[in-house]
Amino acid sequence: MSREASSFPHPLYDKYVLQPFFEDAKTYFYRPMLAANRAHVVMLRHGGIISKENATALIDALQQVELLGVDNLRRGGGVEDLFFAIENHLIETAGAAYGGNLQLARSRNDLGYALTRLALRPLLLAAMDDLLGLRQSLLDFAAEHLRTLMPGYTHTQPAQPTTMAHYIAGALAGLERDSARLRFAYATNNQSPLGAAALTGTAFPIDRHLSARLLGFDDIQLSTYDSIGASDNLTDVAGALSSLGVNLSRVTRDMLFWATQESGAIHIHDSFIQISSIMPQKRNPVVLEHLRARISRMLALAHGIVLQCHNIPFGDTQDIEDEIFPLLFGSLETAKEILQLYAAVVDTLEVNVDHLRDRAGAGFTSVTELADTLVRECSLPFRQAHSVVADLVTYANEEKLAPNDLSVEILNRVARERLGHELELSEEAFKRALDPQAFVDGRILPGGAAPSATAEVLKEQRRHLDKDRDWLNTARAALKAAEQALQDEIRQLQAL
Repeated sequence: MSREASSFPHPLYDKYVLQPFFEDAKTYFYRPMLAANRAHVVMLRHGGIISKENATALIDALQQVELLGVDNLRRGGGVEDLFFAIENHLIETAGAAYGGNLQLARSRNDLGYALTRLALRPLLLAAMDDLLGLRQSLLDFAAEHLRTLMPGYTHTQPAQPTTMAHYIAGALAGLERDSARLRFAYATNNQSPLGAAALTGTAFPIDRHLSARLLGFDDIQLSTYDSIGASDNLTDVAGALSSLGVNLSRVTRDMLFWATQESGAIHIHDSFIQISSIMPQKRNPVVLEHLRARISRMLALAHGIVLQCHNIPFGDTQDIEDEIFPLLFGSLETAKEILQLYAAVVDTLEVNVDHLRDRAGAGFTSVTELADTLVRECSLPFRQAHSVVADLVTYANEEKLAPNDLSVEILNRVARERLGHELELSEEAFKRALDPQAFVDGRILPGGAAPSATAEVLKEQRRHLDKDRDWLNTARAALKAAEQALQDEIRQLQAL
């Protein structure tokens, strides 16, 4: 291929830049562009900037474009992108005198930023919906396991007895904050840049608030420079998905461990299991492996958004926005897959309750309570109590004794060596201190592992889930109301 081209676009630029961007724009921008164009016509007419005849001609031409369909929009003949493809059809249909006026008081800059925000809104709301679905599945799962004992881990080692519900409530707290982050990203995106034009606004007497209202934006971006220069609406999406990905990947790591034979904590449903091609006994939890990989993909896409944005000068980012599209929309579509798949896994997940109960007290996980008991009942300073119990565990490990094999007699033998005297502790108090169920039941402080305390956490989390659902329903209703308002304005314009 020749290294020179006689005119724009160079064949390679057309192949690698313009054509892919055109296809992405058809997928994500076609409907938003029709809506934005109609709102702009209504606003121009309200301000007396164009005549009624001009406005109705543009509305009729936009209807013809919609009837033509997005698949029939073609590039070529100097048509650079979807904007010009639609504008050319409008001029052909309405005539140059009317069709060319749609771009009054507007630039591809403020329009492009508006289209990105309009395209992101339903995807963000869908992600919120899917995240609420996962939170609901986890809440229902946790409610079934308020008294399911299990070992809690720190530093990847058994630490203290807890319950499955207590663990899930902790994971849910992070997902609740991720919902708030998605709401924040939506709020950032639901500000209208329309009216900024190329950068400085316009001298035409436009009504920026009317355009915003007809498109369902909460408000306008007041600074016209910010309107075409901001990128935090994109990085806020990336930030929300990054946090979500990290929170989910950490739980996924735990679930992969729980699914091993060595742990034996959970049973993944057969519909998510594949067997080995050579080893008949294998139950490979492939769904968790793919979730882990897909979360990594989402994180990579989200981080890519930030990297694309971080070194753009503070001005027009429209010309490279097409480079961000695959990352931006791809990250949200990947989030949808992850969240829906995760909810399905949780809905079918089985817990090996008896096995986990046995494991809850193994490895001396409850001896923190024994040290606390020595403080309360024997008046030892905690550091001394800690040392005595640590010596007791060392002795038990050396003698290969399980927690149930220990006694006050053995404790006193250790205490004499450490402290020089025995401790006045009953056998009943000693056994209760080592009982994982008593350990959990005693943690009744707010947010503690006791079933009653965890139940209160889950109750509060359900309340927050309901509030987030109300927000989602309100946001969707607001978009529908704006769509209806725009349709009403168009009908009034055509009826005059």
